[in-house]
Amino acid sequence: MSKAAELAALIGSQSALSNRNLIINGAMQVAQRGTSSTTNGFGSLDRFQPLYGGGTITHSQETLTGDSPYNNGFRNFIRLTVTSAGSNSASDFCYISYKVEAQDVANSGWQYASSNSSVSIQFWVRTSVAGTYYTSLQSADGTARAFVFPVVLSANTWTKVTKAIPGDSSTLEFANDTGTGLQIIIRPHVGTNYSDSGVSTNSWYSRSGSTQTPDYTQNWQSTGSATFDLTGVQLEVGEQATPFEHRSFGDVLKQCERYYEKTYPYATAPGTAASYDSIMGIRINGFNNSGNEQKYLVTRLRTEKRASPTTTYYNDAGNTGRCTTYDAGGTADNGINIGLSISGTSMQGFGPSNGTFSGISCFMEHDAEL
Repeated sequence: MSKAAELAALIGSQSALSNRNLIINGAMQVAQRGTSSTTNGFGSLDRFQPLYGGGTITHSQETLTGDSPYNNGFRNFIRLTVTSAGSNSASDFCYISYKVEAQDVANSGWQYASSNSSVSIQFWVRTSVAGTYYTSLQSADGTARAFVFPVVLSANTWTKVTKAIPGDSSTLEFANDTGTGLQIIIRPHVGTNYSDSGVSTNSWYSRSGSTQTPDYTQNWQSTGSATFDLTGVQLEVGEQATPFEHRSFGDVLKQCERYYEKTYPYATAPGTAASYDSIMGIRINGFNNSGNEQKYLVTRLRTEKRASPTTTYYNDAGNTGRCTTYDAGGTADNGINIGLSISGTSMQGFGPSNGTFSGISCFMEHDAEL
């Protein structure tokens, strides 16, 4: 084979393996909202949503400095920590949710209506409490279907999980739209209100609120300071899991911004008191200071959103629902409410309540998560 032919073959093989991961931020690189939170939902890692009921769970972006995931190129992971133990109630639960857009599943090449076509999921996981845990794939369109499989974990040991999941010839559906298509749920804990010993594993079934997984024998959520770690999440078409598709931080950040972006600098958490004179932001001066009329600013978003986002406004003092105005001499007023909001998938506008001022500024965060 000539050198040119060898080069062409190499390029072709690399192209075939690119853009195959349906998961965004699977290496846990991007955390726009912050690196630690007790919020029941998004608050730390982009695209991965921790949800819980009972006690208090802290979720955080952590740094890898060694061990098996590190040796495979991973430098970050998400950690869930029991900071206030649950009461061992039947209604306690804790899980990490990831939602894939329906159109991304529909156009992935997976023949999901055939049991002869599969997707493969892989991830690295570690917990401080040994036991059998369960991971689910759930469909959102049509009849609610779920595929549950067990993950047996030793204490404080990273384990790589790989699983091929066949299509379902009965009622598995995915619309070609921007709504939720497939939800991946990795569960540290499930109370008996949501589990059933009769739930079948390793096959698709019609799910309900009380049939999420089989019963859990270990009680992670009622174990003080228990931890649950996750990284290297990849979902791809095919029976065989391929090596994880590592991407640059900039590429992953751009992908995440389809669902969430902010006008604060990356390392500054939304709601932080910060002056536009000290960090980059949105500010405009030169209005007619004597005119008591509506004044507003329209700006383009950095990335087209999945849907028209929910926008939260912050003034320089970090107060929500407000902006900062300036008189002709540059004196700031942080007591002004947002009086006008214009929203779209590619643009955003805002203006303060009517008043006499010569300048306005505002921080914003735009949320279009599934």
